Amino acid sequence: MQHNRRHDRVRELIKRAAGEVIRRMFPVQETGIVSVTDVGISNDLRSAVVFLSIFSPENMKKKAFHMICEKAKLIQMQIAHDVVLKYTPQIRFELDDSIDRGNRVMEILEQLEQEGIQADPLESDD
Repeated sequence: MQHNRRHDRVRELIKRAAGEVIRRMFPVQETGIVSVTDVGISNDLRSAVVFLSIFSPENMKKKAFHMICEKAKLIQMQIAHDVVLKYTPQIRFELDDSIDRGNRVMEILEQLEQEGIQADPLESDD
């Protein structure tokens, strides 16, 4: 159980530190709003995947993600400076599209609900 608690604490520390470093390094005008949604970390704490949500137009989102990936080593160095660990995990970034998928599901549900409201008067005639 101790291992899991340490694992969770390291994940949270890296998540907060990565968010702060990205916020300091990249202006909102260039990248849009970048949010660290989660961090996946290996059992040996040597590698980590940082999941990002980027709130901006699609073309700006790709550019922002590319800019962040290009600076991954610098971001990792800043995290190492901010979070004192024996080994700083090797950082890799991935886009987290779960918010976009969730929004799409909500749009579909709303559309189905509207179609259901329009269909109800016809069904009551039976």
